Amino acid sequence: MNDRIVRMASSLLLLCLFCLGSVKAGKLLVVPSDGSHWTGMRPLVEELGRRGNQVVVVIPEASLSMGPSEHTTTLTYPVPYTKTQLQEQVNAGVTTLTSTDLSTDLARFQSFINTMDLLNVLITRNAEGLLSNKTLMKKLQDYNFDAILTDPFEPVGAIAGEYLSIPAIYIQTSHPCGVDALASQCPIPASYVPQAFTHFTDRMNFWQRSVNLARTLFQPMACRRMFARADEIASHVLQRKTSMVEIMSRAALWFVHSDFAFTFPHPLMPNMIIVGGMDSKKANPLSQVFS
Repeated sequence: MNDRIVRMASSLLLLCLFCLGSVKAGKLLVVPSDGSHWTGMRPLVEELGRRGNQVVVVIPEASLSMGPSEHTTTLTYPVPYTKTQLQEQVNAGVTTLTSTDLSTDLARFQSFINTMDLLNVLITRNAEGLLSNKTLMKKLQDYNFDAILTDPFEPVGAIAGEYLSIPAIYIQTSHPCGVDALASQCPIPASYVPQAFTHFTDRMNFWQRSVNLARTLFQPMACRRMFARADEIASHVLQRKTSMVEIMSRAALWFVHSDFAFTFPHPLMPNMIIVGGMDSKKANPLSQVFS
């Protein structure tokens, strides 16, 4: 099942590359995010490289899980932290979030705000390392890529794609502030689409729908809070006033990395495609030794 999903997703990406101008093999820039984000993206990236496309993966020198992958070219850039320091930062953030009181709607709302503030710092740790590296950015320009595949959890890839003036293909898992729906102007009916961190289902009572409506109306402010530093970096790099929501509104394609078993039905825009099961590993053959 996992291999079939990867092949289907890679075929869609290849079709997108062809539509963007490649007659044969395409040139794809990949700027992933660390951790489980890369775990889900890596099989797709390697499959695209195996099919003869020129795939260049750009990653920081220090990371928790990223490294060279098969059938691709890997470029790295320096960052002001070590792998140990990164692990400590992530552990501290996880501890903070998991120890938060979630017993009431107000407490969950406060936890949501704290999460946006935490991510405001976390998601921009690599942005300046890549975008201020003039040598590497010039090298990326010289590749003349057809498109960029990136995870919008970290804004560095989206900003790089805008700077290089190439179509952006996003692959993401339930973005914390819902920027995918906000940027694409996808309708989110608050009566039956529960917001993240509310713990609601698609069957809500009047109070829950009221809380969910308030959270839905709050989403634009939440994204501004989460991307406050990223918006500053993007405006500086692109030499114009802009925001991550504006940049992501020009996405060529959204791969919504989700699983039908864990999400509720919700509207999608024409350039949104749900892909699931990519995090699952291929099962090993059963042992032939019986006790």
